[in-house]
Amino acid sequence: MNGTRGEVSVGLAGEARRLCLTLGALAEIEAGLGLSGLEALSERLRRVSAADLAVVLAALLRAGCEDAALAGRARPEEAARAVALAFAAATG
Repeated sequence: MNGTRGEVSVGLAGEARRLCLTLGALAEIEAGLGLSGLEALSERLRRVSAADLAVVLAALLRAGCEDAALAGRARPEEAARAVALAFAAATG
């Protein structure tokens, strides 16, 4: 794991996985959620749906060089925790 890059290791679907919040991941998340800008993303994440969570988690997995299909197999509580940890790691 490279903490300087904002990478975080989280348990998903029974294994440790690497997530990373990159600029590319942010752009993918905005596009996937139909948003324009970080302010809109911040507001959306305050009332995130399961579908939103899957989009965000898949982008973070791809940025961490992991299989994005894992997003669909994660339990809701572990997905929410993983996304929160990735954002926290990226913002220091």
